[in-house]
Amino acid sequence: MSRILIVDDELSIVDVLRSLLEREGHTVETASEGATALKKLRESVFDLLITDIRLPEVDGITLLRQARELQSHLAVIVITAYAKVDNAVEAMKNGAFDYVTKPFKFDEILLTVQRALTYEQTLAENEVLKSSLEADFHFGCLVGDSEPMRRVYKLIEKVARTESTILITGQSGTGKELVAKAIHSASARFEKPFVPINCAAMPETLLESELFGYRKGAFTGANSNKKGLFEAANGGSIFLDEIGSIPLGMQMTLLRVLQEKEIRMVGSTEDIKVDVRVIAATNENLEKKIEDKTFREDLFYRLSVIPIELPPLSKRLSDIPALTAHFLQQFNNDNSRNVEISSAVIKALQHYSWPGNVRELENVVNSAATLCDDNIIDLDNLPAKITGESSHSAQCSSSASDMTSSNTMELKKYMKSVEATYIKSVVDSCGGDKEKAAAKLGVSIATLYRKMNNSNCD
Repeated sequence: MSRILIVDDELSIVDVLRSLLEREGHTVETASEGATALKKLRESVFDLLITDIRLPEVDGITLLRQARELQSHLAVIVITAYAKVDNAVEAMKNGAFDYVTKPFKFDEILLTVQRALTYEQTLAENEVLKSSLEADFHFGCLVGDSEPMRRVYKLIEKVARTESTILITGQSGTGKELVAKAIHSASARFEKPFVPINCAAMPETLLESELFGYRKGAFTGANSNKKGLFEAANGGSIFLDEIGSIPLGMQMTLLRVLQEKEIRMVGSTEDIKVDVRVIAATNENLEKKIEDKTFREDLFYRLSVIPIELPPLSKRLSDIPALTAHFLQQFNNDNSRNVEISSAVIKALQHYSWPGNVRELENVVNSAATLCDDNIIDLDNLPAKITGESSHSAQCSSSASDMTSSNTMELKKYMKSVEATYIKSVVDSCGGDKEKAAAKLGVSIATLYRKMNNSNCD
């Protein structure tokens, strides 16, 4: 279990807390004043400090401040008989996890201890996760150290040094554009433009003018000459995403550009030489489209000189901790937040199939970070499709003894029913005081209200 240091000049309080916590399996050391406590903190590592505010010589606030300097992940609970708001505020400002007044109830102190230990453990796990993220193998904006991604990185390194046309395949959301950017950044063209275009987002006529440009008067509204994206990317790379959506008529034009390295603006009779590396991508089966006569075979072989296949996220689940930390770090930087994530959430993320791949993971992390309480993402912040939760039971008083073979409830629904019943009993025991009930349950008041609303418990 955990190592706990208790500091109080009232020996009766120390004896009671020691007995209580040792029965829970914790290792307990004690001190009657601050100087002795600091000596112990310099000599040994503790998980939790429980200290009175009023101590001889070194007061509890000073002890709290110095203790946190000695051991940054030390959880601290302050106990005092002098229930003043300014004392509580000062203690919290200096890093105390919680503030408990004497006389305290045994279940109250045990719950507070458990919450403090869990919170600091989560923070420590996140530090390890961040260190792991920094140590993980990265290639540009790509994140992950799984074997499938290592193979992708090796391919990128090899093809970046060539001028070959690249075809990147993979499901939607796997990061095909990131791979294209990594190839460009690792190539001799890195100082030149990287120009992406989604071929599926434009009709054929607009796509042609966007790619190759047009002359003044080529069509209604063409009031001046306009360069196309191929010309804009001259010397650099152009990324043609969703290449399989290009109509057959445009496919012949693109094939000619790849072969001759020349473009012709819409409305012009002159060819313009361009030096552009083409990187294409698709989530479709182009060989099947060739069979269906919707994609040219000669264009396919011209594009896929070097193919790179990206694995779906379901095939690289070991990368989820690093990816999650990466997206969470981006969210915190963008929103000036300090959101952390529990190991239980990471495990849940690693047991999901991720049909939307890395893009879906990024959206889930951003949503959970936005909605979480107390800057900690927990399982309640994840979509039900990930946690596997079914809807809450409409009956708050259901129990296993009430069930027969004719009305047997699914296990997850039953567990939600039991949770609702327990929440209601705790709220009732607190005389309807939801703030007090939330503290006993170890959740925020917002989480308590959400759980009560979802379970239809008054």
